[in-house]
This record gives sequence, structure tokens and C-alpha cells, in this order.
Amino acid sequence: MAKKVKTPWYKYYDGVKEHLNYPNISVYKLLETTANKHLDSISYNYYGNKKSYRQFLEQIDECARSFKAMGVKKGDVICICMPNTPEALIAFYAVNKVGAVSNMIHPLSSENEIKYFINLTHSQYIVTINVSLNKVINIVEDTGLKNIILVSPADSMPTTMKVGYNLTVGRKLKLSKSPLVIKWKDFIKKGKDYSRRVTGNGYTGSDLAAILYSGGTTGYPKGIELTNLNFNALAIQSVEMVANLEPEDKVLAIMPVFHGFGLGICVHCVQYFGGCSILLPQFSAKTFVKLIKKYKPNIIAGVPTLYEALLKSEGLENIDLSFLRLVISGGDSLSIELKKKVDKFLHEHGANIQVREGYGLTECVTGSCLTPLNYYREGSIGIPYPDTYYKIVKKDTIQELPYGEEGEICIAGPTVMRGYLGDPVDTKITLRKHYDGMTWLHTGDLGFMDKDGFVYFKQRLKRLIVSSGYCIYPQYIENTIDSHPDVLMSCVIGIPHPYKQEVAKAFIVLRPGVEQSDEILQSIKKLVEEKIAKYSWPYEYEFRKELPKTLVGKVAFKELMKEEQEKNSIIEK
Repeated sequence: MAKKVKTPWYKYYDGVKEHLNYPNISVYKLLETTANKHLDSISYNYYGNKKSYRQFLEQIDECARSFKAMGVKKGDVICICMPNTPEALIAFYAVNKVGAVSNMIHPLSSENEIKYFINLTHSQYIVTINVSLNKVINIVEDTGLKNIILVSPADSMPTTMKVGYNLTVGRKLKLSKSPLVIKWKDFIKKGKDYSRRVTGNGYTGSDLAAILYSGGTTGYPKGIELTNLNFNALAIQSVEMVANLEPEDKVLAIMPVFHGFGLGICVHCVQYFGGCSILLPQFSAKTFVKLIKKYKPNIIAGVPTLYEALLKSEGLENIDLSFLRLVISGGDSLSIELKKKVDKFLHEHGANIQVREGYGLTECVTGSCLTPLNYYREGSIGIPYPDTYYKIVKKDTIQELPYGEEGEICIAGPTVMRGYLGDPVDTKITLRKHYDGMTWLHTGDLGFMDKDGFVYFKQRLKRLIVSSGYCIYPQYIENTIDSHPDVLMSCVIGIPHPYKQEVAKAFIVLRPGVEQSDEILQSIKKLVEEKIAKYSWPYEYEFRKELPKTLVGKVAFKELMKEEQEKNSIIEK
């Protein structure tokens, strides 16, 4: 049976309920319900352009009517290929209001990837940022797209900043033309002629809300089907779990909306409790200090590399950080030493808090486990959210292990995905019914649980590289490299990086008779850069005559990882 730990861990959370109520409504309806309690509070702040919840609801309604005027129906899939701008938030909630599904795409995805994401979901509409427009136009004939809604980061900027952007960055962009393209402001005008009211009623928690992407069990990009209940449960659970959120708290929304952490926590959770999302379309570690000084956020949610940047930043010597009431680290494991350093830094600068580490994965939207408010067990990633159950099973089985014994982490609860889009085989591998009758998400991560219900993450069982919080899938890169006519085989591993934690390195074996040369290397790099998103490009390439093999003939990627570790240890000495 599932270990539904009721005591003693709840003593570490004053007033936290074990079970919560989840209304059977859409993502939009949950927003509308809470927004009506905070109509005059600021919903989001984009470079000083602030909109109240009243104005945000009006913007969503305008956008929803525009989608309806274009012919969008319940169940249609709308691609949102956007960074963190107001239009991304407006489109996400408007899509939900009309009963359609948001297909969240990384704007830096390659043409090939964008085409794959569009065709996988049979999307006919895409909302895209200007820097991605040419890629969309280049592949449009290979898709079923009917409309391309074009957004510029300047569209919602204050006037002075908008002029500056258009004279600099905007001026340099050479945008392709297509009769399918319609600018955001013209798209919104279409809704003016749609006379019927769009209420957003009639959609339930079980309806699909969004598709986000992850590597599944095989390391290929998979569309993760997330329902209204998944997002709403996450928001309701997070507010209960964090325990010290207050309406009008300002949240520095660093994590992007195409990421579960960004969309689920920095947007939907914040909008649910009446906070303000400070939107940043492009985050730079170099500007982190300026952002903190300028906006004085009460909450920061980011990845470990963000906090490394904080420690290394100049100009924070005498800054008072007492306005910070919550700092969360997720997206990758936070080392014990880094946590100690960040906690010390916060205390020295007037913030009487500790970094709270979370754990989760896109298959359950994002976080499902969090360290308590004022309590920490060294090495632990915390306690499961209310109504979320963890168990540890023996690898490749559903056999539950005793407390303290390492195995695969499994999760059950209302935030667990519906499944992988169009992939029943991988869905069946990942979502399994156990002897207790519950359906459990097999995470592919190794860890254990102590007798008090505290969870400890140890390592990943599936091949995955996490670089600055982004997931990179080695097998996907290998398939691209292997498609080069001169390549026999390749293997990609993660290697340490001083800032990004990990980056990809590719080992390549050329076909017999082909000699390595700079020309061939450049040709391979060009292929990779055409087919794969920039953040996934290998940082290093190395040619080998052969690759180490396991006893059954598979490439022994762990041997290559061991070699790199030994090489780095020698360099450090």
C-alpha cells in the first residue's frame, strides 16, 4: 500500500491541511474566481507596464473573442511559442477560456523541432515571438497551420522603451513575409467584431489544458498532456505548502512559460493567490542584481545556477534583502554546500529565510515535494505536497522498498499527467497501476524516503542532462549526429560546467575510410545547429576510433562519464 505518511512530518508545517478541495473547473475559471477578489491589485508587471487583475481579465476576454472569431473550437490545439511577455499569459488563459489546448514551445527550438511539435498536435494556429517567425514560416508548408499570430517583445513595453527596442533590436530583425501572418494588435481587433459572449463555462478539471515537453523514458521529446486539474491542484497545493504567501506579493518570474516551473508556479500559482508576476522575456545572470534592486521581489523561484550567480554578483555588498520572504530552488538538485552558502548570504543581507528546495518533473507539471518553511534535513528535498504520495520501488518493478532503502521514486496525486500524447507504449511504462490500486508515475529518478516521510534524491536513472534547469536529451542529439553521412555512431554525455552545472559533450566515431577533419566537424556542427535547439548543442566534440561497449554490445556511456570525471579531477589537482 502507499505510504500515506500522516505523522510526524506535519508537525513541521503549522496549519497545513493533509487534504484539500479541488474545484472541477478550468484553469481560466480558477483564475477568474480569485482575480475577482483582487480586481485592483497588480496581476503582472512588464518593464513598468502594470496591469491590474481587472485589466488582465479584460485582455484575456478580448483575446478569447479573437480566437473564436478565427474559428477556434473546443479541443483545438494552439501553439504558443513565446518567452515571458504579457501576450504569452493572455494567450494561455484565453486559449483555456475557449476550451482549446495550449501547446507550449521553446522559442529557441530549431525549425525541425517546431515542425515536429506542430504536427504532433495537429495545430492550425501559432502565437509566436518575432525572433522565431522566420523558422515558423520556413516550415509552414509542411504543417497544417492556418494562422501565425506575430508578437514583438515591444508590443507591451512602455512607450519610451518600445521606441528604443524598435530602433535597435527590432531594426536588425529581417522578418520573412507570409499571408498567414497577423500582428498581435490586428489579431486582437478581430475580437471586436465577435458579438457573442465567451464565458469559459462548461469545461472541467479532466479537460486537457496544455501540452509541455519532456524526454519521457526514452530521451526523445514527448508531449506531456496536462489537464485543468493538474494545473489547478498544483496552484492550490503550492499555496498551502509554501504557507507564507500573501496577496500582492511580487514574484520575479525568471523561469519561462514553456517550462512547467515557469507556467505552473511563476504564473498560475501566483495569479491564483493574487500575487504579481514580474515578467522578463529574457533573463541574464549579469542583470540579476539590477532586477533585485529595482523590483524588490518578495519571492524568487529559480534553478541552482541562478543562486550561484547571486553569490558571484558584484554590487550586493550592502544591499538589504529583508523584502525577500521566499526563495525556492528547483529544476535541478541543489548541492548541500551551495544551499549553505546561499542561506548564509541571505541571512547576512537581512533575509531571515532559508532556500527551500523543491523536486518535481514536467510529468506532474513541476514541483510535488518541498522543504518545510523553517526546518531542513540535510540532503533532503523535503516532504510531498498535500494529496501527493511518494513511494520508493525496486528498479524496473512495482515492488515497494522499506524506508531508507534506495530505489526509483514514484509519485501519485492530482498533478500527475494524463499521459504522453500519441505514445501509449511510453505512457504505459511511465504510468503504472500498483498492487494498491493507485496509478503511479515512475520518475526515472533514484532516491529514498526516511521514516518521517522526508524524501532524498540521489541520481537519475534515465539518461538526462540538466543545464541551467533545462533538460537535454542525449539520445535525441545522438540520433541527429548519427544521421550525418560520415558518422558511424555517437554518444553524448553531460560534463561539468562552471556556471551551467552540466553541458553536453559528443563523442563521435566516423565511418570506415573517413578521416577526421575540421571540415567534417563543421559539417556535423551545422547539422546539429539546424536540427536541435541552441541550448541543447554540445559544447564539446571529440572524435574516437571506437567507443567503449557493455557486455551486451551497447555503448557504455557510463565509462565515458567516468573518463571525464577522472580527467577533471586531474585538472583540479
